[in-house]
Amino acid sequence: MSRAFADITFTPSVKAAQELYGSRAGNRNFELADDPRNELTAAEIQFIQARDSFYQATVGENGWPYVQHRGGPVGFLKVIDSRTIGFADFRGNRQYLSVGNINADERISMFLMDYARQRRLKLWGRARIVHASEQPEIIAALADPNYRAHIERAILITIEAFDWNCPQHITPRFSEAEIRAQVEPILIENENLKAQLQMLLKNQQSI
Repeated sequence: MSRAFADITFTPSVKAAQELYGSRAGNRNFELADDPRNELTAAEIQFIQARDSFYQATVGENGWPYVQHRGGPVGFLKVIDSRTIGFADFRGNRQYLSVGNINADERISMFLMDYARQRRLKLWGRARIVHASEQPEIIAALADPNYRAHIERAILITIEAFDWNCPQHITPRFSEAEIRAQVEPILIENENLKAQLQMLLKNQQSI
């Protein structure tokens, strides 16, 4: 048995590159692993549910890859079960590059980033597009009532493999919510100190 991602990505040309640059022996361990890592565990599920964006790659009929950023409220990418994730696809620039690519080739690759903690999860899967006219219950399950955006369709992805990347070269970045969480205690403390100072000055003036 081997890691599922190695079965997908370690093509003959990739193995040749590993030989050329001296990493073939180390990467061989992925092909000898007991756990295929094609079913999400609690760690992956928690990570996925905490994301507010991701990058996805699809390929057109002409062989050209296309990478797209998808974003929404935290948790908009939902875990259906250990092999299935999905999201409501909001209206964008209406070029439909990813949608068209998926209609031609269901294979998809995704990068989920946690810049603040320098973590990165790679997913490989097979995507299918769902419309409200076909399966409205899926659209409803993936919708967020608190996020005002027009849903055109849903995309369900069957997980074929996943892999965690090393944190090297990930520059830490922080969302507005993450910055607020760090700054808010300082602001509260500052307000308390100002109130204490005002009280002290008031007491001195009354003497």
